[in-house]
Parts: sequence; structure tokens; C-alpha cells
Amino acid sequence: MSNIRLLPGAVSEIIAASADTGVLTKADRYGLMAAILDERLEEEEEEALNRLLRRVIRGRIQVVDKISSDR
Repeated sequence: MSNIRLLPGAVSEIIAASADTGVLTKADRYGLMAAILDERLEEEEEEALNRLLRRVIRGRIQVVDKISSDR
């Protein structure tokens, strides 16, 4: 499978940061993609990711092409 390994808590950190800043950066998206492809998401992380995607669809979180946000 994939050789990509995320740090423990990375998904939660990405979701919390995007909720705080209102943006989902390119780096955030790559991190979330790696988590999904790893296929080891906990059910709680998967539900949080689904909530994040709903916020993006509703326009509450912007998807930006910047590598990182100005936090």
C-alpha cells in the first residue's frame, strides 16, 4: 500500500485548524488525502472529515491554493 504515514492526531489538527482559519490549504488537502488513502481512519476521524467536507460544500470553509494559511 501507501508509504505515507501521518503523525498521530494530524487529521484532528487539520480539521481544527481549518475550522479556526476558515480555509483548507493545499497542504491540508494533501494531508487529508494521505489519511484517506492510508485506509486506517478511525470512525471518529471519518465522521469529522465528513463534517469538514459539508462545511466546504456550504461555503463555510474556503479551499485555497496557498500551501499554508497565515495563522
